[in-house]
Amino acid sequence: MNLTLKVWRQKNPDDHGRIETYEAKDIPEECSFLEMLDIVNERIITEGGDPIHFDHDCREGICGTCSLTINGIPHSKERGITACQVHMRKFRDGDTIWIEPFRARAFPIVRDLVVDRTAFDRIIAAGGYISVRTGSAQDANALPVSKDDADASFDAAACIGCGACVAACKNASAMLFVGAKASHLNHLPQGQPEKDRRVLAMVRQMDAEGFGNCTNQYECEAVCPKSISADVIAKLNRDYAIAVAKEATTAS
Repeated sequence: MNLTLKVWRQKNPDDHGRIETYEAKDIPEECSFLEMLDIVNERIITEGGDPIHFDHDCREGICGTCSLTINGIPHSKERGITACQVHMRKFRDGDTIWIEPFRARAFPIVRDLVVDRTAFDRIIAAGGYISVRTGSAQDANALPVSKDDADASFDAAACIGCGACVAACKNASAMLFVGAKASHLNHLPQGQPEKDRRVLAMVRQMDAEGFGNCTNQYECEAVCPKSISADVIAKLNRDYAIAVAKEATTAS
């Protein structure tokens, strides 16, 4: 396959950045999108140029670091997969492909296609955990969990924190991410003691990071590589409203 790539290049966070054009020649249909970029980079380096910088780690759809916008859509138009799982057979010979980083004020560009998503880490540090004693594992039936709660928790826990939801949202909202991380714990008995404190801390940290508000247009759900349901946003809103009411009652 021979393709034309329109790639965002930016030397550092202070650089204005620009789109540059590259020819991707003799690309095997069976290779992945990131492998295609590897091939292009090898040729750029051979010719003495500066390779295209992009994030990657597992390349198996697990880690979420391959934060690319392909033809205007985070992770590409394919549903339920990350950019590293996109294969070149999904494109046609002669296609022009636009490749850009995730765009959000809370995700500043580090270089080229690499963005800084440590804002997510700070949200998790604010409350995305439970405080428990370490030691030997408890018996499996020590804390009974209903099947509905267990299923909902497992579904929310599938979130890999890639940031596609933020990149797709016109407001750069992180509600799907925060909703998934909070719901994962709030559905379980282990998460109940810190439930109110958790949602208050995580939502307030999200706001402090500069993420926008949710307007329920479901772009986040559409691009999520793990198909996280927007239902987690509704639960987060309910849990937050209850926590705020309790906080106000306690303060008065």
